[in-house]
Amino acid sequence: MTRMPTYFISHGGGPWPWMPDWRAMFKNLEASFVQMVKDLPERPKAILMISGHWEDDSFAVMTSANPPMVYDYHGFPPETFQIKYPAPGAPDLARRAAGLIEAAGLPVRLDAAQGFDHGCFVPAYVMYPDASVPVFQISLQKGYDPARHLELGRALAPLRDEGVLIVGSGLSYHNLRLFGPGAKEPSEAFDGWLAGVMAKPAAERTAALIDWEAAPYARVCHAEEDHFAPIWAVVGAAEDEAAEMVYHDKGLFGGVTASSYRLG
Repeated sequence: MTRMPTYFISHGGGPWPWMPDWRAMFKNLEASFVQMVKDLPERPKAILMISGHWEDDSFAVMTSANPPMVYDYHGFPPETFQIKYPAPGAPDLARRAAGLIEAAGLPVRLDAAQGFDHGCFVPAYVMYPDASVPVFQISLQKGYDPARHLELGRALAPLRDEGVLIVGSGLSYHNLRLFGPGAKEPSEAFDGWLAGVMAKPAAERTAALIDWEAAPYARVCHAEEDHFAPIWAVVGAAEDEAAEMVYHDKGLFGGVTASSYRLG
């Protein structure tokens, strides 16, 4: 097996691929997801999504062979609550992942009921519209401790050599109360900080990500860090490898700047 890269992706807003106006706004994001697939060294055995939309007291691991759908958004057209992304789960790999997490001394539990949230099924749909690649998820842990999520990533790193693509799905800017022109300055400043951090040598990068609240407008861009937290896991899983910006957009929703990164 070839070693898979890891990704931190900005996953866009709601069920955007199924809404023509929003799909047009996110055309660059869509292109980046398509390019992700082209850039992979080989077809993944499975995709492991760590989404900003699922958190648990421990690191919960989705074990369903056929995960259901979770429509964790509101105010969108009725048809977006009928979306189906029928990718199979990956129960064996999920149990393997849970074993790695447990061996690292981290709290873990298996979850046979959890389904695909939109932080998972939206990018997965754009990447593999035919739902042909198995997908499973691991939750964030409540409290969003950066060091703990970096440990999660380190524990999961061996999966990269077993055909698993690890994707942290969030947003580099996530303040649902501040869109439009008011989002321009904070999101640009935070995005610039993040670009600088991701370009640093490994140890400095890790230290800066742990101390992320020192970033400009950190708590404006992320009042809660649920959509930033996935970055710690994917950096932990590729801690000694260089990062590359693979998506960058300005002016989303009238002012938001957002980016995505690949490591390895």
